[in-house]
Amino acid sequence: MWYMIYSIDVENSLAMRKEARPAHLARLEALKAEERLLSAGPLPAIDSDDPGEAGFTGSLVIAKFDSLEDARSWAANDPYIEAGIYKESIVKPFKLVLP
Repeated sequence: MWYMIYSIDVENSLAMRKEARPAHLARLEALKAEERLLSAGPLPAIDSDDPGEAGFTGSLVIAKFDSLEDARSWAANDPYIEAGIYKESIVKPFKLVLP
């Protein structure tokens, strides 16, 4: 089943994001290689594709997991959690209706 992982950043997370980004992206690339990643990306702090120093306020991942517990466990082990970037992650089942 698909699951939505909505994560919210702490304030002023941009420098920390840049440092932890390679490890964060490696996990997403692994999901993609397994054909389990529908979509993933950051949430710009301003209305722009490139928010510059304004940075990001969080991230959204939609991926396939065997269970809600597996999705929560995957989210809890994100390098952005370990780096102190995410202050909260919300994981919910997601029903894909339209691509």
